[in-house]
Amino acid sequence: MHSSEAMPSSRCPAALSLLDKYRTVRDTSRQLCAPLSVEDHSLQSMPDASPAKWHLAHTTWFFETFLLSQYVPDYRPFHPTFRNLFNSYYNTVGDRPLRALRHVLSRPGLDEVQAYRADVDEAVARLLLGDLLPDALDLVELGISHEQQHQELMVTDVKNGLWTNPLRPAYRHIGERPRSTALTPPAKWQSFPEGVYSAGFEGSAFAFDNEGPRHNVYLQPYRLASRLVTNREYLEFMRDGGYSKAILWLSDGWDCVRNNQWSAPLYWEQRDGEWWSYTIEGMQPLQLDGPVCHISYYEGDAFARWAGARLPGEFEWEIAARSCPVAGNFLETGELHPRPDDSSQPLAQMFGDVWEWTSSAYAPYPGFQPDAGAVGEYNGKFMCNQMVLRGGSCATPQSHMRATYRNFFPPQVRWQFMGIRLANGD
Repeated sequence: MHSSEAMPSSRCPAALSLLDKYRTVRDTSRQLCAPLSVEDHSLQSMPDASPAKWHLAHTTWFFETFLLSQYVPDYRPFHPTFRNLFNSYYNTVGDRPLRALRHVLSRPGLDEVQAYRADVDEAVARLLLGDLLPDALDLVELGISHEQQHQELMVTDVKNGLWTNPLRPAYRHIGERPRSTALTPPAKWQSFPEGVYSAGFEGSAFAFDNEGPRHNVYLQPYRLASRLVTNREYLEFMRDGGYSKAILWLSDGWDCVRNNQWSAPLYWEQRDGEWWSYTIEGMQPLQLDGPVCHISYYEGDAFARWAGARLPGEFEWEIAARSCPVAGNFLETGELHPRPDDSSQPLAQMFGDVWEWTSSAYAPYPGFQPDAGAVGEYNGKFMCNQMVLRGGSCATPQSHMRATYRNFFPPQVRWQFMGIRLANGD
């Protein structure tokens, strides 16, 4: 989190704009939950996921705990038990229920959670319309970005929950997607020269603390594929026995394949000899020219090795992404599904569609210091046993994304929109 340059009085245009942004983001969360039944709001299909009702409450808890309780004199919480009930992982705040048991929180009900959101929204609006110090404005920015992260999780967690239902119900209904029979043009290699580059965030706008400090990195000559790996190409890997050749896999990845009986990406099913995949609209014929997604780091690494290539390092990806606009298939398009590449850009789909696995472990940059206080637990304490992903997905808000953004997940997870861009030495 970086210091705001806004004036101390939040009546300045920048602060009023922040209030508009706050309201827009909070309304987006409500809209994402609109297609869900009351029962859908309590779905938790696995420990990594959370119920939509919990996401709605936790993002509200963030503003109440870190903003209102600190900057509103004599603030009275909406409900005193919510401070622990909707805490996620902030040990310095207090205790919390086990993450895997969030689905048992039938009380408070959805109506009370919605009332909680309305109460906190009113209090935040009053606060932003008064005199507010820059540190408080920084917390509003952080809370907005935090909620945008949870919006993506709402989509992916609900998708996983509905897929777990044997009926494979749809989040929404828009009809069957057109099935393309056209072959995607071959990927081309884009070359980048050896050199010392500056990497990481620098500037006065908002960024997470893990995106800095800006520092120099040395890169060997390298090449990136001009587009993402497609479902058609991944099928070739599968048909060539990719999931049965131990030599292609890292040791822990091979254990995941055997222990979980992986034989295809998450959500893929064969029906009468044809491949289908579960989408936000329910089961659909597999888009062969669409980007492969819902794969683990281990699967991406094995595919790259099979293809005679590798995954890019996160700085290789970042330096290349600077030449690309932050535009594409994001949450705002409403697709909530990766699109086939229909562009002629030298580097297509660098942003949106699917998060791109990198070969980089999630670690601190030189000189990294977590933010002070409880919000310092936001990123730094997870810098172990995680891999970095870049670029955003079809469920990521576009305004939330930038070339320096570092997402991170354990290498075995698959429920996010995660895909592959190949790299190689020049």
